[in-house]
Amino acid sequence: MDDMELLGHDTLTSGKREAFMKHAEYLVPPGRRIRIEDFDSSFTGRFRKKEDAQAVLDRDIRRLSALQDVLYAQNTYALLVIFQAMDAAGKDGAIKHVMSGVNPQGVQVFSFKAPSEEELDHDYLWRCMKALPERGRIGIFNRSYYEEVLVARVHPEILERQRIPKNLRTKDIWKDRFEDINNFERYLTRNGIVVLKFFLNVSKDEQRQRFLDRINAPAKNWKFSSADVAEREYWDEYMNAYEDVFSHTSTKWAPWHIVPADHKWFTRVAVADIIVSSLEGLKLKYPKVSEEAQKALQEQKRLLEKQAGS
Repeated sequence: MDDMELLGHDTLTSGKREAFMKHAEYLVPPGRRIRIEDFDSSFTGRFRKKEDAQAVLDRDIRRLSALQDVLYAQNTYALLVIFQAMDAAGKDGAIKHVMSGVNPQGVQVFSFKAPSEEELDHDYLWRCMKALPERGRIGIFNRSYYEEVLVARVHPEILERQRIPKNLRTKDIWKDRFEDINNFERYLTRNGIVVLKFFLNVSKDEQRQRFLDRINAPAKNWKFSSADVAEREYWDEYMNAYEDVFSHTSTKWAPWHIVPADHKWFTRVAVADIIVSSLEGLKLKYPKVSEEAQKALQEQKRLLEKQAGS
């Protein structure tokens, strides 16, 4: 039995589904100043343990697979999923688990690290623009252009390497970039690219433990970098920068979701449920075949059936 039979075509396209989670709990209201400390990083909602959430995650993975098939076939919308977080918050794991059931041909993942020389010769949005998903596809940014109002703000020396004219590096540069990003995301949504933004909210204590786990487990040593520990010294500066980002760039067309990340299993089920709900809201449908094309199909069917046993 394939996903379409399992879920049912009528259910798939109706946009109706039993609500398992209250997504409003994770939304940053547009235009409102928030404090990250008001969002509980250990919150697990109605679930008390991993096993309780697994059935919902499994269902959403199957659901996402079916929805992706229609998204690709309809070929009008695209979905851009942005992940931002402190180190060791679980971005890679969330992507791996949530996307485990989708067709790889319809998904593309990009991780944006320190810009190359070529990228520094362009504006800061350029490298992300090149990686935007085509219609019918899901694009995932593991970090994104938001690094330009986060890391670059915590470490202002980064701006020096970006070759921006000195007269443009004013005290208003962050406000200007917020405006640029909002306009860019508005442009994307006006062209059929749905933008979902997730901040995986891990606590400082949980991050410390995960770093220790990486050191203690030989198979995870490769994940650890001494630079990650050094960045912990800037934790408060990062939290302030993130709060400013959320307050200025959570919009009606591209809102931020602050997802609890102290329990990886909950992060994954929350992200999956939000993505599935967003795709369902598009009321996706398979393209209708014209009457003329239907006649041609039936003719081809007749010819194929005639060839049986030949």
